[in-house]
Amino acid sequence: MQHNYKDYYKILSVARDASADEIRKAYRKLARKFHPDLNPNNKAAEEKFKEVNEAYEVLSKADKRKQYDSLGSNWQDGQNFQAPPGFEERFARGGRGRGAPFEFHGGGGANFSDFFESLFGGSRFHEGPNGGASSSRGQDIEGDVMISLNEAFHGCTRAITVQRQEARETYNVKIPAGVEPDSRIRLGGRGEAGTGRGQAGDLFLRVRIAPHPYLRLEGEDLFYDLELSPWEAVLGATVNIATLDEKIKLKIPPGTQNGHKLRLRGKGFKRMNQPQGDLIVHVHIEVPETLSATERSAWEELAKKSSFNPREV
Repeated sequence: MQHNYKDYYKILSVARDASADEIRKAYRKLARKFHPDLNPNNKAAEEKFKEVNEAYEVLSKADKRKQYDSLGSNWQDGQNFQAPPGFEERFARGGRGRGAPFEFHGGGGANFSDFFESLFGGSRFHEGPNGGASSSRGQDIEGDVMISLNEAFHGCTRAITVQRQEARETYNVKIPAGVEPDSRIRLGGRGEAGTGRGQAGDLFLRVRIAPHPYLRLEGEDLFYDLELSPWEAVLGATVNIATLDEKIKLKIPPGTQNGHKLRLRGKGFKRMNQPQGDLIVHVHIEVPETLSATERSAWEELAKKSSFNPREV
């Protein structure tokens, strides 16, 4: 099947040899610009946000980036793309099992494009552990469902469509709050029909959580990379931090050092039947890359008057 090729490097506005850090910075800049919270009821921004997330999902993972780059001469911007022979067998995580007549389509939220799913197996079901077994019970089928970190925290309902040979069936699947990455949700009897009086197999959804523009999940803790200007770090400041369930004002103490971590107890991720984790704010002090004449004069004046020497601390 052919799909429009997506140039993920172009989407993030980075060179094809960009470093992992350059890709991360480009993603965060664009994700914040188009984040739905900052662009309410803006469909164009929402679509751009999904596109940026998809590009980052591929280019931020060394194995996926290698797979994507291996397309080589098979890609052309703006044209239809068909994966080279054997690509899915070698690389795709999902893919239909032999003889399994199913295709999966997940709606809403953080779902990825057909191009992504055709290469990385995000959309198709494959046979479960019963595939090929000599039994009257129907085969299990399984596939991925992509949700956002916010949806994982609050819970959500996802419309899942399974295209069988004889019919197209849609199920509204409730994904519970606090679901963990790579956990599986079972829909009993929604797999392949059994033979004779045999029971139908089950349908399993493996939950995948899309990257967030400024939060990352590690265990039950959330990590937030906070950029500060040099003067904010020296003088102290109050900054706004958006967690998954509230907005808080964080007080930055004077003299905060680069790399310093601030722990906010009970502001992290809450897994099912577990206490809520912590939010850990990791400070990154950023310096301006360009200066106006007035700014340069002010920095030069500070350099003359300051007695601070970091090499003598």
